[in-house]
Amino acid sequence: MKLSTKGRYGLRALIDLAQNSGEEPVSITSISTRQDLSERYLEQLMSMLKKAGLVRSVRGAGGGYVLARKLEEISVGDVLRALEGSLEPVDCAGFEPDGGCSVSDSCVTKYVWKKINDSINQTVDEIRLDQLVKENGKTCENKPDGL
Repeated sequence: MKLSTKGRYGLRALIDLAQNSGEEPVSITSISTRQDLSERYLEQLMSMLKKAGLVRSVRGAGGGYVLARKLEEISVGDVLRALEGSLEPVDCAGFEPDGGCSVSDSCVTKYVWKKINDSINQTVDEIRLDQLVKENGKTCENKPDGL
């Protein structure tokens, strides 16, 4: 499985939003500057995150984006699924009863694919945005001169 820039950049943008919002909305321009990402692309990503209920937009002067849920309620899986769709690297018809796979009953590889799919989903669902914000803070604190 390989994530596209949507998933990678969107997660970076959401972590940035979480670190810099407090009670105030964060502008696309400020996220773009800090993360060195295209404003136009960020707008597309934020639109997808908004549709998924992870962020909400605030219009007007001083507007921008804020998280729609608490940090500890947003998983990496929520973010990646909103931007990438399904995270399962293998789509196997044998997973579903009457899935249309003629060798499902005798296929042992479906066990492998299911384990891989389940492991990926479990891992990304266990990691929460608040953990990433804390981890990023540790990384910044350990850099020389606060860089």
